[in-house]
Amino acid sequence: MSGYLTLALFGLLAFSALVIFRLPRVLWSIAGAALFLGAAGYAWQGRPGLAAHPATPTTEPIAVEPAVIALRDRMIGRYTADTAYVMASDAMLRTGDTAAATQVVLGGIRAIPGSYILWTQLGTNLALHDGNQMSPPALAAFRQAIRLAPRHPAPVYYMGLAYVRAGNLPAARPLWKRAALLSAPGSDYGKEIVRQLIMLDRVLALPLRNPGQR
Repeated sequence: MSGYLTLALFGLLAFSALVIFRLPRVLWSIAGAALFLGAAGYAWQGRPGLAAHPATPTTEPIAVEPAVIALRDRMIGRYTADTAYVMASDAMLRTGDTAAATQVVLGGIRAIPGSYILWTQLGTNLALHDGNQMSPPALAAFRQAIRLAPRHPAPVYYMGLAYVRAGNLPAARPLWKRAALLSAPGSDYGKEIVRQLIMLDRVLALPLRNPGQR
């Protein structure tokens, strides 16, 4: 009943305001009609019996770590036409809107169809949109990026990263190994890929435990 009492209180306050400020009578009918429509809508769709609770977002933000962006910048550059679409995609991912992030990249691909950078980002976004899984569309996008730039480390590295996020570490290892081999000798990003590959090898070398073991 508290919802209806609140509605009645607002109606009383509105009527009092009309009297106190001595508004023309012609406005009374407009205000009354608005209050009546609001009350009718509340009576039709309102659910005053439900307990109050904070609003929750429909999407979960996706962390785009500065270290990941820094590695990407060193690997593919930053101030190019295709990376502008990638940065716009980052903004959409931070809000959790993977569909919008994917659409941004698809728009870039329509403008620059031969960009391995955008096809790589499309694979990443599709995998995120499909629940961190290497779905067939994500796999097709990564493969197209590799076809466009077979000697660049970025497509195979990010394809491996998508497998890592999906929990398929064995599938990621050969991709990261290839990315390390394709990296420019002595480059900072190449050293970082090697470091991540070593960590991946250590995880893969850990003995498997049965669920009942501690």
